[in-house]
Amino acid sequence: MEQKHLATLLAARQTILPKRLVAPGPDAQQLAALLGAAAHAPDHGCLLPWRLVRVPPAARAALGAAFAQALAERDPGATPEQRAQAREKAERAPLLLLLVVDGACGDPAIPWDERVLSAGCAVQNILLTATAQGFGSALTSGKALQSAPLRTLLGLAPGQQALCCISIGTVQSRKAARLRPAAADYVVTLVPGKGMQPGWDNA
Repeated sequence: MEQKHLATLLAARQTILPKRLVAPGPDAQQLAALLGAAAHAPDHGCLLPWRLVRVPPAARAALGAAFAQALAERDPGATPEQRAQAREKAERAPLLLLLVVDGACGDPAIPWDERVLSAGCAVQNILLTATAQGFGSALTSGKALQSAPLRTLLGLAPGQQALCCISIGTVQSRKAARLRPAAADYVVTLVPGKGMQPGWDNA
């Protein structure tokens, strides 16, 4: 991809809340491209330490029930309306994926943080591909992903953890793009004896 096209794509990516993502979602060919993009993430040791769990329409009710049960266990005082809102989160967006990271598979010398980093790169590939296809996307997380009801629903083994939901669909409405930080806000230079210092040296 030419540099100018990549820069345009990166600038176009924006989080669109799942409630603003509507049908149509990706067709079979587009879905295959989205999922295939994840395979190009860096993966130390070729562990493939993450899984993408597609949640089809027939499974949304079960996921919603897990969300509602997780809320009830976390907050016994949650109102019926709050439980309904938790359940409804599973019904948003035409395409819904769950990201699961496995901290136990493969070489035990490869730490959890490297596995999560690989998963994060896979997700970014998916988000950029969705943007290139003209769809909106969002990452969402929350305490329900760490709950016993969700672990039971997914059949997670010890060492496996659901980290986030990925929602993709047609943008119904969007807010103005947020102001992105400048490189000077997050790039520093290592100076021996002084540690990290603001700015960078282009020499």
